[in-house]
Amino acid sequence: MHVELRIPWRIGPVEIPTRLVLAPMAGVSVQAFRRQGRRFGAGLVCSEMVSCAGLSHGNERTLGYLRISAEESPLAVQIFGSDPAVMAEAARMVEDAGADIVDINFGCPVRKVTKTGAGATLLEDPDRACRIVEAVAGAVSVPVTVKMRRGLEDGSRACLTVGPRLVESGAGALTLHPRSAKQMYTGEADHALTAELVERVAVPVIASGDVTSRARAQAILATTGAAAVMVGRAAQGNPWALREMIDAEPAGPSREEVVAELLLFMRETVRELGEQRAHGFLKKFYGWYLGRGRFPRPFKQELVQLDTLADVERRLLAAAPGAVDVLARLEEEQPRGDEIMLDLPISIYGGG
Repeated sequence: MHVELRIPWRIGPVEIPTRLVLAPMAGVSVQAFRRQGRRFGAGLVCSEMVSCAGLSHGNERTLGYLRISAEESPLAVQIFGSDPAVMAEAARMVEDAGADIVDINFGCPVRKVTKTGAGATLLEDPDRACRIVEAVAGAVSVPVTVKMRRGLEDGSRACLTVGPRLVESGAGALTLHPRSAKQMYTGEADHALTAELVERVAVPVIASGDVTSRARAQAILATTGAAAVMVGRAAQGNPWALREMIDAEPAGPSREEVVAELLLFMRETVRELGEQRAHGFLKKFYGWYLGRGRFPRPFKQELVQLDTLADVERRLLAAAPGAVDVLARLEEEQPRGDEIMLDLPISIYGGG
């Protein structure tokens, strides 16, 4: 089934060059991850969730999510909360920081988010959800989008009734992850719901959930009529999956390419978070990059136990000496100068 992913589409005035969107993922979607996604073919990248309450209170770590570089554009910054006025003010801050799109999270299933009345809970409170979208859309000039689940409970079809109302309230696009909040990430995403939602709204719909390969992405686009697909966990430590989906290039990189990309990601993350935060943050990425049969399983555990990132770098280069040349080429291709648009600290803690 051939469906071309390398074609442009739009959310309002924002042109998105490919039909591949890199998902917002808590504790993952830092600037270095988003920039990498753009390099490998994602047409739109998204920040992890930003707490509107945190922005309102001037929380330093929350403000850090608004550290944006020009190479990420087009970029959606995702916000969450339950108070329309607070979310409108947060949206203005997001726009001022340079985001191309403000995305509202009505899909997070994590308890610490839903217990505040935010995230997926809002699918059961459609009047408030609509007031939030209306307030945010009225506060900014950039497009406003919404990411949602099918509903709170298994079998829910709340997204099909809430979605059109959100569009009427000002949403310029919808992303649907057709699992329930109760499911979390278990079971399968029911993209028959995605197809139904596409039929009910006149704005682009992005299909999220189980987009793991080029064949799967093409099948979802063909059967749902969605404007784009959103890739999440499949891209963790595996940006080659994005390139395979876009260009049908084999997703299996050499050991040298894997190590070079990991080292570049490490260096970019240190630049972004600082050495101390980056050291702990990066540990989960070792398994993601080095897994999939690329390196022996004990090697990841060895790296996790090393005391410094310099030790990790030395050990990686010892395992794949040829990565030095690949890394040099990658670094030469990186943008030069201070491309940070807003000089703020960045948080590595997400909301789910």
